[in-house]
Amino acid sequence: MPPQKRLAADKTLSGHDRGEAVDTSTIVRRMAPEEREQQIVEKAIEHFATHGFSGSTRELAKQIGVTQPLLYRYFPNKEALIDRVYSEVYRWDPSWERLLADRSIPLQERLCSLYKAYSHVILQREWIRTFIFAGLTREGINKRYLEKLRERIFRPVMDEIRNTYGLPAPTSPAAKEAELELVWSLHASIFYIGVRKWVYGLPVPKDLDAHVERQVEAFLNGTPATLKKLSSPTSIAKETSTRGRRSQTR
Repeated sequence: MPPQKRLAADKTLSGHDRGEAVDTSTIVRRMAPEEREQQIVEKAIEHFATHGFSGSTRELAKQIGVTQPLLYRYFPNKEALIDRVYSEVYRWDPSWERLLADRSIPLQERLCSLYKAYSHVILQREWIRTFIFAGLTREGINKRYLEKLRERIFRPVMDEIRNTYGLPAPTSPAAKEAELELVWSLHASIFYIGVRKWVYGLPVPKDLDAHVERQVEAFLNGTPATLKKLSSPTSIAKETSTRGRRSQTR
């Protein structure tokens, strides 16, 4: 070891041996590649949630505190980084589907448990703001998530309602879409809490679980009656007549 470095090391060690505080603020720990990659992802999440998806990779690298070459070492392009951010933020919990399918539990209890768990995941700053920015500027990114939500949550919810209340299955594509709109109303009432808080900066209910319970109760009080109307012969005849008039005007 060169004399100067040995002397510095001796001073540091002697100070440590005497119980004196040693300044480590200038010591930079070399991060493992996995740690560095995760750090970049976490900073990118914060950046996208704050500024959206516009801007070049050079600007992005500067904002998250790394060089552009280092960013490219881990992510070959901006799209790859965005895909990683989405996989990190929008994780899907399979237990939601298992809970929904468990008919040993009353439906209202299942929906309350499901949406309480779901709301605590999605009503976070990064989740809400990134989702809003992606919907405005990045066509197709949100679509993947919404299709999963539609197939794994919305349709099963309607199946469970029909099973619980002894209602027939929809007989036309239009009736199926009308059913899904009813679930959207429940989902939107919870999602919009996050928009109010993290986009508009407005106050929101302090007891989120109680809010979910009220929304589920309102949903179940109205939805079965609406489904009965959708499946009634009068409703089907009206729908058929409306579709016929539309086809004639084309």
